[in-house]
Amino acid sequence: MLNKEFVHYLNFGGYPEVVLSEKIQSDMGRYVKNDIVDKVLLRDLPSLYGIKDVQELNRFFTYIAYNTGNEFSYESMSNESGIQKDTLKKYLEYLEAAFLIKVLNKVDVNAKRLKRITSFKVYLTNPSLRTALFSPSSETDNEMGNMVETAILSQWMHREKLDLTYARWKDGKNEGEVDLVLVDDKKHKPQWGVEIKWSNRYFEKPQELKSLIQFCKINAFQTALVTSIDQLGVKNVGDIVFSFLPASIYTYNIGDITLKMKNPS
Repeated sequence: MLNKEFVHYLNFGGYPEVVLSEKIQSDMGRYVKNDIVDKVLLRDLPSLYGIKDVQELNRFFTYIAYNTGNEFSYESMSNESGIQKDTLKKYLEYLEAAFLIKVLNKVDVNAKRLKRITSFKVYLTNPSLRTALFSPSSETDNEMGNMVETAILSQWMHREKLDLTYARWKDGKNEGEVDLVLVDDKKHKPQWGVEIKWSNRYFEKPQELKSLIQFCKINAFQTALVTSIDQLGVKNVGDIVFSFLPASIYTYNIGDITLKMKNPS
């Protein structure tokens, strides 16, 4: 039951007007296009950033929205979109300033920043934007993993001054990735890592979480959190304790705690 509501939230929850109106839900694309895409993307800010081809910007945003949560490089992005790298950088800067996307730059396994930014992840600030531009997602769709990541990050973004990133590394035969990492910006060390999964597989086979295990060992973490579809519990892999929590509950908890922090009464 909770996952049914969670999927509804992913598709429509970003906009109160949409949640409260089945009429708007049935034609969400028109509502969001008129209210957000046309006003923000095509009219309000492009001139401030010297963007002349707003239709190209619109096509680029649609491309980003479809691929929310994916890792990109300027090279791959330019090849796939047909847009020059310098223009891409300007578009990304603009879309982030308009609060439509969030760009996460990666760190290595020790949470050290890379001197040269070669690849990065891009997320919509609101998973419902993807639904508006394309179509609603269901629990079994391939894009659900990225939609869940987008929803979790969008909840974390309501916290101020958090240095959130993701870790990806390659060292000889060792390579891996951890989906979400919080870095202590004073000590430049990771505080925690979360593996975001829309799967119950790893609850049964936690030893397959090789990247997270390596990340925990290198950073002397004894615990880490892994999301699931609906499995809740604790699993041990050697000295490491993995807490499994349904993605729906984790997303809700972040939002709930954030609200209580902002309104402690």
